[in-house]
Amino acid sequence: MVYGTYKRTMATDCKVHSEAQSTAGEIRQAAAKYKGCPQRHPLDSANRRPMGGFARAVSAEKHLPSIFPAVEQIGGLCQDTDGTGPGPEETWRHRPQRRLYRWQFRSGKKRGDGVGKTKRGEGTKIMGLTDAFGLPIAVDATSASPCEIKLVDDTLDACFLENVPQKVIGDKTYDSDPLDKRLAEERGVELIAPHKNNRIKSITQDGRVLRRYRKRWKVERLFAWLQNFRRLVVRYEYHLKNFLAMIQLGCIVILLRRVLG
Repeated sequence: MVYGTYKRTMATDCKVHSEAQSTAGEIRQAAAKYKGCPQRHPLDSANRRPMGGFARAVSAEKHLPSIFPAVEQIGGLCQDTDGTGPGPEETWRHRPQRRLYRWQFRSGKKRGDGVGKTKRGEGTKIMGLTDAFGLPIAVDATSASPCEIKLVDDTLDACFLENVPQKVIGDKTYDSDPLDKRLAEERGVELIAPHKNNRIKSITQDGRVLRRYRKRWKVERLFAWLQNFRRLVVRYEYHLKNFLAMIQLGCIVILLRRVLG
């Protein structure tokens, strides 16, 4: 009998199917015979590179630490337990169950001194002060929870120079009349910062003083320079003093590059 346009009889189909089954059986017997010893085959004519043999199953109990509570039954780590690969008739329902998940290897919560909560999570805040050329003259690191207004005094105390600059430029975050008054009386520093949009009190700074605000981009460039150091992008130190020392070391490198050219 002939079916369709392929012109192939039922006897021929049965013969081809039986030959395919015999060939698959021979391959499985050969794979089971040599599954215990890895072999190196000669060069492949198509790729011209050595072909590896069957890989052995790795025992997770031997190579993984015992601190993970989920590593009790390791049947799900090796999907190929026979070393011969899954057969064509195997489906996803017969695969071993996975025991380890990605969330079990995630890191713990951020710990250490100087780690505060913010809207985006927990972190550490870096305060910086530059001169007219954009070079760092004061840096400080503290918790990210307090507002920048409360951190101005500590940043000025960390200045590398003997005398603090008489005029300091800040963004809208530093718009505070009590801060302006305290810095002017105690330190003799004039704080230049634009007013906030929701300010209710009267204006204290006019346009002539705010012309210097156009130079505030230099302090933003300092933070861009510090971000070039991989150790400062993410805080790896547990103690805040060690992280601050790394920031100061980055500032020293920036100053040496400017001095030495």
